[in-house]
Amino acid sequence: MPDMTSRYANADGIRTHYFEEGRGPALILLHGGGAGADSYGNWRATLPLFAAHFRTIAVDMVGFGKTDKPDPATFEFSQAARVAHLRAFMKALEIPSAILVGNSMGGATALGLASQSPELVTQLILMGSAGLNTRIHDDLLPVINYDFSREGMLRLIRALVNENFVVDEALIDYRHSNSIEPDTRRAYAATMKWIRDQGGLFYEPEVIRRVACPTLIVSGKNDKVVPLENAYRFLELIDRSWGYIIPHCGHWAMLEHPDDFARASVNFLQTTGASATSPGRGSVGA
Repeated sequence: MPDMTSRYANADGIRTHYFEEGRGPALILLHGGGAGADSYGNWRATLPLFAAHFRTIAVDMVGFGKTDKPDPATFEFSQAARVAHLRAFMKALEIPSAILVGNSMGGATALGLASQSPELVTQLILMGSAGLNTRIHDDLLPVINYDFSREGMLRLIRALVNENFVVDEALIDYRHSNSIEPDTRRAYAATMKWIRDQGGLFYEPEVIRRVACPTLIVSGKNDKVVPLENAYRFLELIDRSWGYIIPHCGHWAMLEHPDDFARASVNFLQTTGASATSPGRGSVGA
């Protein structure tokens, strides 16, 4: 992201890397938890679109990207730890409240903060979000059994996107390079072990029902990781929720259909209460 400002913050002792661009209400982008994930790989196509309207921040969560990877012997890579890290990150940047946009495990992190600390979250967008029990099936084996090879990364990406998506060779190389960095690999293994030990990455229904802010549920119609039925379940559980379903889209709406995803998200945010600032940079998707 050549036009983005790369920065670091001390989030309760965790040196945390993030990109920032734009002015207006704070909007924080939270990436997923797949092998090689980070803020750049997930949000490079959509951060500029959101930044036309908001102070947009894409953060590397603990254990990912350029953010610290604590030793698993002394740090538990749990969902509670990711929520605590996000809370500490907002405090470090002196952000009293923010819009949260989360994909997959990032959605679970956003969901956790919104349910535990509603005063910190003004609006919420969950895109292909974790948080509900999901059946594991054969289509997900390339993700679950990722072997840290470049060919394995291609198989992983193909499992996450729609069949017509053209996979960028640079994206394969970038995520593969991230995934094999020793500290990142160690943190990833600890994160996946915690999820396996818990039987998944989910909250009890009563926790999800506590989310009080306006929430947009975005789902790819062809998402193999988070099935369409989960979107409807989120809509049932969260009172002030809207839904947006994208055809010919898998788990990565922000990469597969960035203009569509950003346009729908900005429209939702503007019509449900955020006073977005547009610094004369044109409309989303232009």
